[in-house]
Amino acid sequence: MDQYVIKFRNIPTTCISDAMDGLNNLHPTIKPLKEEYKLAGRAFTVKIPVGDNLAVLKAIREAKPGDILVIDAKGDQYRAIAGDFVIGMAQTLGIGGFVVDGVIRDIVGIKQLNFPVFCKGTTIAASGKAGVGEINIPISCAGTNVHPGDIIVGDADGVVVIPQSIEQEVLANSLEKSTKDQLREEHISGNREAIINHLDELLTK
Repeated sequence: MDQYVIKFRNIPTTCISDAMDGLNNLHPTIKPLKEEYKLAGRAFTVKIPVGDNLAVLKAIREAKPGDILVIDAKGDQYRAIAGDFVIGMAQTLGIGGFVVDGVIRDIVGIKQLNFPVFCKGTTIAASGKAGVGEINIPISCAGTNVHPGDIIVGDADGVVVIPQSIEQEVLANSLEKSTKDQLREEHISGNREAIINHLDELLTK
């Protein structure tokens, strides 16, 4: 697997977001179906009109194992981009996860797959297959620009996009932030005097 992806997989999205000043986060309505879901991989982008998911099927066929399907469904919450059968096919082919500015259906079946899906929620209605849509192009998903090959990281707090052009810098800054957070927690947590001192420092800045 991609070494950058491996390293980002173990960093909280909060630290990655801080490393980019919060500029590349998907809208907070995009959440995992289960809090324990995590994903990290390269973006394979999909752009579809409302109510047509044929391009999603094409993306599943064309994406490489480990890729994250990032789907611009225009935020539609009436028609699902996929159900448990389609998600199951993607899982079998090695897709790393789904990030959808839209909704899915068959939520119970999808949760049983234990496969990371991040979306706005669930619905009943299926999509049609007129065939309109594009794959592996620059898109806007949930308020954030995503290019094919950008690194996508998701956890219980949400989803963040790391542009390829700055991934090395963001990785270094994210690791630094994570280390600082851990040291602060070890030094302050449960220590009343340390907490008071830390609050005083913050309030006098």
